Amino acid sequence: MTIYLGALTEGFLWGIMGLGLYISFRILRFADLTSEASFTLGAAISVTLMAQGMNPFLATIIAIFGGVIAGFITGFLTTVLDIPGLLSSIITMTALYSVNLRIMGKPNASFRGSETIFSVLSEFISDGLVLDAVVGIVFVGIIILCLTYFFQTDFGQALIAAGDNPIMAISLGIKTKKITRIALMIANGLIALSGSLIAQNNGFSDVSMGTGTVVVAMASIVIGEVLIRRELTLTKRFMSIILGAIIYRLILVFVLRLGLDPNDFKLISAIVLTIFLAFPKFTALMQNRRQKMTVRNGG
Repeated sequence: MTIYLGALTEGFLWGIMGLGLYISFRILRFADLTSEASFTLGAAISVTLMAQGMNPFLATIIAIFGGVIAGFITGFLTTVLDIPGLLSSIITMTALYSVNLRIMGKPNASFRGSETIFSVLSEFISDGLVLDAVVGIVFVGIIILCLTYFFQTDFGQALIAAGDNPIMAISLGIKTKKITRIALMIANGLIALSGSLIAQNNGFSDVSMGTGTVVVAMASIVIGEVLIRRELTLTKRFMSIILGAIIYRLILVFVLRLGLDPNDFKLISAIVLTIFLAFPKFTALMQNRRQKMTVRNGG
């Protein structure tokens, strides 16, 4: 039971990455692979600064700004230099691999002996699972409130319009290039925060820890959309992403508990995502089949 509770609490932290990816993939409709490197960047900055004795909250804020800078670079490449979006994110992701190595000074680093957000708050909350849940819920709650407010502003509405129909947005005088840069900065800032918190929770940072995290974030988004298919407000959609992240982590733990090799974790992740992505298609096929059977029986 403890392992499932641990997966549940981790779901909140992974859900933050899902929120970041939702901004770029769903709202902006930008295929941003920078997120894999931004995730690691947040962890790398945190572990390095905390090892030097910096306050963990301040170090985490700086990690967020690291992700913001990563998003800006991708936005600059695609909006100023006119490099295709996907290629721009791949260029940034590739460059950040070396940057992350430079920051940490080695392929992996431990938080052992360093003060983290979790260790600071453990003085007030002794139970580890409760502590993880409280940290996750607080951060997720603050982020959702901030995003809800942001997307109710004129700029937030302009961002949504730019993602829905860039041509129409330009005709309305919306500066889509500027909006693209800022949206990518916000998205990657959130992803870096997720990387920082997950690394602190796990107790280490690794230069390859971001590999495949896009699949995790997309799974959070897709599972939330599949389970709650009716029209939702943006705030409820954000909450569904967190729910999707939690369910995804629980599914993975359940599958691994069946005795499968932990080395197959990435494969299992991809399979779970594929199943949920294909679910609407299978549902539509089943409905069509039932309708045809009804017509035949009626005839």
